[in-house]
Amino acid sequence: MTAEGEITGGCLCGKVRYRLRHAPSEIYFCHCGQCRKAQGTAFAASVPVPAENFELTEGHEHLCGYRSSARKVRYFCGNCGSPIYSQVDDNATLRIRAGSLDCTDTLQGVAHIYTASKTPWYDLHDDLPRHLAGEPERR
Repeated sequence: MTAEGEITGGCLCGKVRYRLRHAPSEIYFCHCGQCRKAQGTAFAASVPVPAENFELTEGHEHLCGYRSSARKVRYFCGNCGSPIYSQVDDNATLRIRAGSLDCTDTLQGVAHIYTASKTPWYDLHDDLPRHLAGEPERR
């Protein structure tokens, strides 16, 4: 963490770096097929952050976007491929990939979402709420 509750993050190769003005607290685990493909894992660990709290500090030229659906763009480092965040059009909330944060001490799991699409080879071993689709109150 940096001064006054700020937190930093970036990609695997270090070319893309960002700062969040306020340390986030929530983490959602998305099991949809798109997130599994984009992350190469059983689920995506995403942290909702108001776009106004996000600042790209390095690597503007390396940040690439891929429109994975009609309304959603996924951003990643064009050099190493690390996923950084996603954003739905006309939505002021970014979904930061938790693995890109330098410090995750402030994060608490909130829910598993899109569990109807969960892969059969991964079992959930916690008591977090589970939603067959997106969480009802999704921002």
